[in-house]
Amino acid sequence: MSENVLAIEHLEVHYGHHHALRGVSLDVAPGEAVGLIGETGSGKSTLARSVLGLVRPTAGQIRIVGEDVAGHSQRQWRAFRRRGLVQYVFQDPLRSLDPDLTIEQSLIEPLLLRGDSRASALETGRGQLERVNLEPDLLTRVPGELSGGQRQRVAVARALVVQPTLIILDEPVSALDAANRVQILQIIKDLRDGGTALVFISHDLGSVAGVADRVAVLYQGELVETGPTANVLRSPQHPYTRLLLGSVPTLHAPPASRAERQALRAQLVS
Repeated sequence: MSENVLAIEHLEVHYGHHHALRGVSLDVAPGEAVGLIGETGSGKSTLARSVLGLVRPTAGQIRIVGEDVAGHSQRQWRAFRRRGLVQYVFQDPLRSLDPDLTIEQSLIEPLLLRGDSRASALETGRGQLERVNLEPDLLTRVPGELSGGQRQRVAVARALVVQPTLIILDEPVSALDAANRVQILQIIKDLRDGGTALVFISHDLGSVAGVADRVAVLYQGELVETGPTANVLRSPQHPYTRLLLGSVPTLHAPPASRAERQALRAQLVS
């Protein structure tokens, strides 16, 4: 059996008296897509930032391809990041794409930093741009000249150029219109089918239902439910998961009524 790409064990993150994460354990296998679900403030982004070395855990372990990175120094993290094993796609790609660099420069920059020749970097960058269904003539433009959907696809392409083992996507479609959302979700499905391990962070269970093999539900810093996506959708065990599902309309049923949502919330605090 292949070693997990990501293995988080009993992760704790405290900000003073606030416990952002409480004993969270989660793993991601090679080629698996895990949907990390929860409302704002549930701890999703804190978990992602911990995996990226941007937040230092209070306790617990984070192993990436077998290497325990939770206690890494800043110097060790810099060396680790240069290996390109983990890549991050922001909700707003303008946060990750330099507004003064052309798309071509943004795509080849991480490859040049790791020592690739310019010719090789250009070939790889253009290939990944085609992979996310963007035309080569966009290479000479800067991010501000692209639509939101195009920028998000460039952000995905930039994550792909270093052939990462794991990609973390933080609310990658929440700021997009319906048409662009469909395109990005299809690209994510293709990545999953191609064997890339993914963590798809969202507050909306519906947006990851067709992408994730498995769903993990965070509530107030605790992992309250996890399981195969179909099982969680069909038979959610925790009141918070049922509340999330109740807010998603389907072709067969409307979203839960206000009274039903209030009843579920009452279960959460009881």
